Amino acid sequence: MSLRIFSCLLLLFCLDFFRHEVLLGAQADSVPSAAQTLVWGPGLETDVVLPARFFFIQAVDSSGRNLTTSPGEKTFEVKIESPAEQFTRIWIQVLDRHDGSFLVRYRMYATYTDLHINILLKNKHVAKSPFILKGQVYHEGCDCPELSGSVWEADMHCPESFSQIDKDLALYAIVDPDRNADEIPKRFGQRQSLCHYTVKDNKVYVRTYGEHVGFRIFMDAILLSITRKVRLPDLEFFVNLGDWPLEKRKPSEMIHPIFSWCGSNNTRDIVMPTYDLTESVLETMGRVSLDMLSVQANTGPPWPEKNATAFWRGRDSRQERLELVKLSRAHPDAINAAFTNFFFFKHDESLYGPLVKHVSFFDFFKYKYQINIDGTVAAYRLPYLLAGDSVVLKQDSGYYEHFYNRLHPWEHYIPVRADLGDLLEKIQWAREHDEEAKKIALAGQQFARNNLMGNSIFCYYYKLYKGYAKRQVTEPKVREGMELVEQPSDDLFPCSCHRTRAKDEL
Repeated sequence: MSLRIFSCLLLLFCLDFFRHEVLLGAQADSVPSAAQTLVWGPGLETDVVLPARFFFIQAVDSSGRNLTTSPGEKTFEVKIESPAEQFTRIWIQVLDRHDGSFLVRYRMYATYTDLHINILLKNKHVAKSPFILKGQVYHEGCDCPELSGSVWEADMHCPESFSQIDKDLALYAIVDPDRNADEIPKRFGQRQSLCHYTVKDNKVYVRTYGEHVGFRIFMDAILLSITRKVRLPDLEFFVNLGDWPLEKRKPSEMIHPIFSWCGSNNTRDIVMPTYDLTESVLETMGRVSLDMLSVQANTGPPWPEKNATAFWRGRDSRQERLELVKLSRAHPDAINAAFTNFFFFKHDESLYGPLVKHVSFFDFFKYKYQINIDGTVAAYRLPYLLAGDSVVLKQDSGYYEHFYNRLHPWEHYIPVRADLGDLLEKIQWAREHDEEAKKIALAGQQFARNNLMGNSIFCYYYKLYKGYAKRQVTEPKVREGMELVEQPSDDLFPCSCHRTRAKDEL
């Protein structure tokens, strides 16, 4: 054998050995350690009562490094039990977020004492497992409000303030429930659909105005859910059940406080979390399949394997959506956009059809770029798009949801002109700046994880009602025509309340 051939074989052997060692090292790094792995979150705290409680697991290897890819969907086992009960009615799901972390959510259907949460890795307890939630651990249906608002806020780790609430309420330094009760139904009650609510002694009363009041169910549900958890101050307010915000007068004129799910640059409504996001929080692990927890486990393939095309599906609720579909047809290599339903522009269906089948929202994340474009008002899918790991191309809009003012262009999303005139240019930029686009996608995802989960939504509602109540200059009243909104009853698993703290000033 010649020296040259021998040298080449030796080099190949060394390279193969090196690759083998690297592979073994990578495999060792991908093995989580029970002792090093981290566990945290509100679902490990007794007093954080949510429809679906949740916490997080971050897989960490023996050297203390966080895993950044999934170690396997079945890596961790979670068992929840109460020593005082032979059986527990608790539904548990361990959701793999495919980035080395897991989201554990569980829904309780009864109240238990001293709940033990066991987190296991190959039958070994992880971190400080078992986590013990001492005392009464109340389930969502238990009517047992914390009497102290400040204690509840501390338990829930609510932020000191929300800038959108401060901005909205700044227009209403004084709120007169008597005047509003007289003037708002006369001004809006004939043409719009409204709910007039009074919360008195932590009981909810309502009267409806208008023809289309079906969306009242969302407001009833969130108010009842909050009053089961914390004592609300007495307050009286009006909720707009329609899509469009109502108060169009200038601040210098006689304006009325109207609570709406969406705001706009030329209206003065007080913005709440949307009915869609609200219901997804209340019905997590219930009747909804899309919520801020489930979407985190269904974000599609890893970034390099996603389709480098901008994706959109929806109905024809805005002219710009027609333009988007037209753009898609002209540039199919850049945009995949189509209608799943025609309603507003039905006479144009032959131009922009045919309709395509609905696509599972989770399948959106097979694509790197998600187009968020207004519908009748703001597109309420944005929280879920942000929670994925695709980058959002968001249309500039005069409409906004309760969290928009905390989002920043080029940090959490890629901005697109209102007329979509630069959409192709922005897609091309994302393709040419792949790492930067990925960074924006992950920042948007982190924003959603930090600000749009169930605990944050409850905090927002409570802080809003608390701030509004402080501005009232006359006593809220249960008005003529109002009816009591009853708490749902559970005869099978009744709840005994053991709150003993004194009421504070709300």
